[in-house]
Amino acid sequence: MAKKTNKKAAKATQERKMHIEILRQMITLATSGFGLVAALAWNNVIQDLVNNYIKKWLPQGGSLVSLLLYAVLITILAVLITLQLSRLLEKLEQK
Repeated sequence: MAKKTNKKAAKATQERKMHIEILRQMITLATSGFGLVAALAWNNVIQDLVNNYIKKWLPQGGSLVSLLLYAVLITILAVLITLQLSRLLEKLEQK
């Protein structure tokens, strides 16, 4: 009788762990999806910034320069966000 109870408890624990892992994966997927949407929104903002405010100061045919400025802005933004998130993670791990 004790073996059946232990097996049921083990099965319930295993099912709970699986549910938790599925939930963890769903949270990861949802976070990634929202991150992609946010990245696309920022992409549009930076493109408009370059096209409307910076491109007019460039000589005719300066599309290569504007693309370069766009790439540099995106890279700087990505690096700054990554650094800030890394510092936040370090602080949380130290606690």
